[in-house]
Amino acid sequence: MMNDPRSPPALLKRLCVRVTGLGDDAVQPLFQQALRTLASDLSVQAEADEFQMAEKIKRKLARQGREKDAAVISELHRKLQSQGVLKNRWSCLSLLLCLSDNTSKHRPLPGSHIFASSLGQYATSTPMTHRAGPQQTPAVGGSTIQSGISTGSSGISSIHSGRSGDPTPVPQSFAPSHLSGTALGQTPYTAGRPTLGQRLALSLNRGGQQSSTSVVPRSSKSVTIASTHRDGEDNVSYEIPEAVLLREMVYVLQGIDGQLIKWDINNAGYRIDDKAGIARAVRQKVTKLAECGWLYTKIRKYADARSSDKAFGLVGQSFCAALHQELTEYYRLIAVLEAQLQQEHDQGVGMGPGGLTLRQLSVWTFDPLSRLKALAALVDVCKGKKGGALATVIHSYLQHGDPFMRALVKHTLTLVAQPIFGIVLRWLHDGELEDTYHEFFVASDPTVKDERLWHDKYSLRKSMIPSFLNMDQARKILLTGKSINFLRQLCQDRTQIKRRDVVRAAETTEAASMFTQDLDGKFQAMIDTVYEETSRHLLEILHTKYKLMDHLKALRRYLLLGQGDFIRHLMDLLEEDLAKPAGTLYLHNLTGVLETAVRATNAQYDDADILKRLDVRLLEVSPGDTGWDVFSLDYHVDGPIRTVFTPECMIMYLRVFNFLWRAKRMEYILAGVWKGQMSNARMFRSLPELAPLLHQCQVICSEMVHFVQQVQYYINFEVLECSWDELLQKVKEAKDLDHIIAAHQVFLDNIITRCLLDEQSRAILTQLRTIFDLIIQFQEIQDRLYQAADDELTARHRAEERARARSEKGEWGLTDSDEQTEERRKAEFLRNIPSMRAQVRVLAQSYQDMVQKFLLMLAGHADVSLRFLSFRLDFNEYYKAKEPKLRSPLTYQRSKRRT
Repeated sequence: MMNDPRSPPALLKRLCVRVTGLGDDAVQPLFQQALRTLASDLSVQAEADEFQMAEKIKRKLARQGREKDAAVISELHRKLQSQGVLKNRWSCLSLLLCLSDNTSKHRPLPGSHIFASSLGQYATSTPMTHRAGPQQTPAVGGSTIQSGISTGSSGISSIHSGRSGDPTPVPQSFAPSHLSGTALGQTPYTAGRPTLGQRLALSLNRGGQQSSTSVVPRSSKSVTIASTHRDGEDNVSYEIPEAVLLREMVYVLQGIDGQLIKWDINNAGYRIDDKAGIARAVRQKVTKLAECGWLYTKIRKYADARSSDKAFGLVGQSFCAALHQELTEYYRLIAVLEAQLQQEHDQGVGMGPGGLTLRQLSVWTFDPLSRLKALAALVDVCKGKKGGALATVIHSYLQHGDPFMRALVKHTLTLVAQPIFGIVLRWLHDGELEDTYHEFFVASDPTVKDERLWHDKYSLRKSMIPSFLNMDQARKILLTGKSINFLRQLCQDRTQIKRRDVVRAAETTEAASMFTQDLDGKFQAMIDTVYEETSRHLLEILHTKYKLMDHLKALRRYLLLGQGDFIRHLMDLLEEDLAKPAGTLYLHNLTGVLETAVRATNAQYDDADILKRLDVRLLEVSPGDTGWDVFSLDYHVDGPIRTVFTPECMIMYLRVFNFLWRAKRMEYILAGVWKGQMSNARMFRSLPELAPLLHQCQVICSEMVHFVQQVQYYINFEVLECSWDELLQKVKEAKDLDHIIAAHQVFLDNIITRCLLDEQSRAILTQLRTIFDLIIQFQEIQDRLYQAADDELTARHRAEERARARSEKGEWGLTDSDEQTEERRKAEFLRNIPSMRAQVRVLAQSYQDMVQKFLLMLAGHADVSLRFLSFRLDFNEYYKAKEPKLRSPLTYQRSKRRT
């Protein structure tokens, strides 16, 4: 093909001969370099590069005093652009500029320029016979140039460092500070590199912005900085070869300052020396590559600072280890780049077709840059986080659409989650909590005593719960370990959990199973299995060894008055004592009465341990209290069952007992009143003047009996029995001790609320106690009435007997004095009847007013069962007819709007 005078290689050789003026043999090295340049397979430069190349040629001609030639070149370039014959005009302009700079065979041309693809087949068949050696060649500007290594393959040496927008930019000069005394026309720039060990030492010891000039060894070879201009004022500008920038980038990638690229504290980034002769496009590329160094420095500083901080915890140390692991892979890339540059330097390859370029470096660092960005983002969001909170932040980046990002985060999260997973396993299987740095989501308080172990010793740190664990899983993990410690410390049970083989079969050793639960259910299955088996074992111990249900039923029978025969007999025995002032009662006397009531009723058949716990308690005495006001039963609990029956729960039981005892007393009093009325009705027929008063007392008694019976029915059936049935059902279905405790607490809360013992029902309870007080007053009034009637009846019987006795003796039955005495006594008795009738009438009116107000308050209560109680108390609508507010079916809604 070379024999064809019109072939591209032949035409290229003729062009080289014409431009250089050399012969065929002398131009052969330049021809080979030109052929390699045009056959390069690099991508096409931008149009801006073509414009800059044309401007550079014109500026060069202008500096040489050839303004006319510059105008001719400008016109020819304009025509070439308008015709569109050549597609790679920038390559041709670069070739012409290089050929004009290299007028002899001793200086190699800048390589790796772009060319038309039609020459590729000839380039591959053309042999590379020899490489031009370093010699001094006269430059265009008259200065001598020392050649050593070829310039960058991306043509950096041919791009002007000025701004492209300036039609005649003035190039800036650059001379390294340590070479300031050297002739500007022959300024060498050394670019030796430290070894890999020196690089690592620099990377680890560089605390701030440390210059690399003090540690860069000198190389036996040097890189030429081409002088582009000299005038009378010694204004010199240099264009930095790409090899120099590559060596600078090796330092920057490690976070070490170079001679041209240094850390800028103000802008928090790397900055290229403004005086360096580097084109804007190259500056942008170098700045983009320097981002790797900035990210690397940021990550390394974070990892180094946290690695020595023990308070950062195991999770944080794992995160630092993951960062160091990623940085180790980054170090391998730096080592490869360093080895590549060293090999090129040793072999003198320079920036030939096989040399490393900035573009290739961009490709090589593309994936590492993405990884460093991801790690830097994690470092930013993880500041101030530790433990489960740190794992949560990292896990939030796992839901990412980029597979690369997701794989990186998953790998990091696997290492970070490993300490959490280890603590979870030890807590689930052994109940051991090794959390020195408080990074686990289960917290332990060593100051809590054993009896409060279940309630206060262990708790959840919600801020430390990783986002890949939901609240239900965290609660099960907490309960499982807490159950193991409860069994060992309170129940003194160290036996193996039954069905241990089932637990072992569900175990998993993969930390990744915690945050891949949407794909793998092993972790959830392990938690469920261990939780169920541990909780089942704990409940079995409580029910069998500690008789939890027996104690619960005992509280229902005694403190909630479920043992009816016992409570009735106890009231009969205590009636005389409790009627006395509270200050005259003695605990040992009441305890003896309690034992008597137990032996006389079915309570004697209960378990001896339960009867041993039953006791009498006297409440705080207030002025005017009787024994009925301070008497209370008590039930002692200890050991593991104290976890369910806490002191707070026992106080609630005592409050309920006091209320029920008071209501039971009202029933007991009214039963006695009714009994007295039935037994005295026939007796007092001989006192016809008492008939209206006794009838009124019977009516009032009937109203009170109805009221108390309805209240008792509501308490016993709608409150106690319904709540008790729900409690038994929940205890039967309970899966862990927390469920039993919660069910028992709900049981007590329902009783407290429906028995009007909560804060919202305090006014209604006060009204109810006022009604109870009226019942006691009614009992006292009726007792006084019966006493007066009995005294009158007894006096009349005695007078009749005396009269009969005298008549039998033949005397007058009544003398005048006796008759007068009898009349005065009867008159006195009759005068007292209106007073007693008035007392009964006032009490009856007060009672009805109190009941009416009580019904109105019940109708406005939020609890529907209490509103139904108001309907039953006024079954014949007697109070509804008297009070218009009770007639409205929307009483509760009205009261709700009013509040």
